[in-house]
Amino acid sequence: MRPGGAVLDSPDHSGDPQDALLADLVGFMTKDTPSVQHVLNLAVPYLQAASGLTAATVFELDSETGLLNPTARLGEPGGRDMITAGKVFRMAAGAKPLVDGERMAVRLRIGGQTVGVLLLTGPHLDLLRLDVVYPLALHFATTLQGLAAEKQRQFLAHTSGIIRRLFEQGMEATTVDEAARILVASAAEAFRTDHAAIGLVDHEGRIRYMHSVGLEDGDAKLAHLIGTQASDAPVWKATADGKPALVADATNVAALPDGVIRQMGMKSYVAIPIKSSQGAVGLIMCGDGAGREWTSRDRILAEQLSVEGGLIVDSAGMRQAAQAHVAQLSHQAFHDSLTGLPNRSYLLERAEQAVELAGATGTRTALMLLDLNGFKEVNDTAGHQTGDALLQQVAKRLLGAVREVDVVSRLGGDEFAILLTRDPDEKVATAVADRIVDRLREPFTIEGKQVQIGGSVGIALFPDDADSYDELMRGADEAMYDAKRDTKRFGGGFRRAQRV
Repeated sequence: MRPGGAVLDSPDHSGDPQDALLADLVGFMTKDTPSVQHVLNLAVPYLQAASGLTAATVFELDSETGLLNPTARLGEPGGRDMITAGKVFRMAAGAKPLVDGERMAVRLRIGGQTVGVLLLTGPHLDLLRLDVVYPLALHFATTLQGLAAEKQRQFLAHTSGIIRRLFEQGMEATTVDEAARILVASAAEAFRTDHAAIGLVDHEGRIRYMHSVGLEDGDAKLAHLIGTQASDAPVWKATADGKPALVADATNVAALPDGVIRQMGMKSYVAIPIKSSQGAVGLIMCGDGAGREWTSRDRILAEQLSVEGGLIVDSAGMRQAAQAHVAQLSHQAFHDSLTGLPNRSYLLERAEQAVELAGATGTRTALMLLDLNGFKEVNDTAGHQTGDALLQQVAKRLLGAVREVDVVSRLGGDEFAILLTRDPDEKVATAVADRIVDRLREPFTIEGKQVQIGGSVGIALFPDDADSYDELMRGADEAMYDAKRDTKRFGGGFRRAQRV
């Protein structure tokens, strides 16, 4: 027989076909490393000649789930095959083969362990001798055991390599989002699936990040999920207990029409929850565009990725928080706490760099110092709270008067500095100073009341007015005081430094 019920020519033998089967099995097994289907292909013609065999199936026992999975077959399967095969487990391990009408179920055992069931179908199975059936069953059991060991070896080699690389790469991730991208790529490789996606949730359970693998424009197709409540999706609910969900046929489970399963065309999938020390943080989805039977090994791998994923996300979160803390400390060290502007230390560093660069390239840089007119009166009459609010509004107007590449700094009190970079000439510098003076003349509104001040600006250009940063600062400072002496109370103006 061949698959689909086709009949093979009977083997060429001169004696009993069962004796010939035993002889051929010994020769076959000693010189080849067969698959289960190979052994079945060899045996069936002899069994057909001996008993009129019409179909045969070898079931492999999944030791994790206890399920029987057909691993080799010749002839058309019968509707009661699985039921008959399962009946052998109600019998003692050493019992004779079970005969049920035209079906015979033989337990496949080796080393005291059941590894599967051989199911034979035919009209004259009573003609088969036990001294043939038992050795044949042992050959199938040996083959199944050997193949299982090889599958386990390959599984361990594959998964250990994936987990090792995942750990190495994940421990270098500096943000949670980066760790998520590493996780989903590793999961897709681990399960060898067509598509994969990962979603991260915030502390309120809303999806805040989505990333996909294997789908063109996948992130864009999943972007509509960001901001939605994760628990509204059936696949998230299915993993709420922290255990992976393995689905062989996605058409039989509930799914949102615009969710990951439908958007990525998954016919079968594995959903892996990610839990950190803070609780649920995300979900990995790996799937294929065709149906797929998941194994106990797949479940073990999914559970391992779930645990590793939580560790990687946790560690990445700690590194991200540490970097944010360092950045905050650095910002505090170089910025004014009231206005958020760079402070004197930051200005000094940037101005020295600008002067060095201008000297090396034959270009210019300009420094302007600003002192507010009338600020002391506001502070004394309206109070320090109003004065602080005024300084914050001044900072915003100054930032709006320059380019992003320029530096606006608060030196302390009501003194500010503006560093112009990228080769500003006198025309550019005076235009900026004039714009600043005009904007400061406009009234400020603080707590519903109008406040009016002015500003005096001193300008110094390198190398026109100074040969070093110290001279540049000194020149701008002297020019500012010259402008202040010439300025009316709420007026304002600017002066250019004079080289001595």
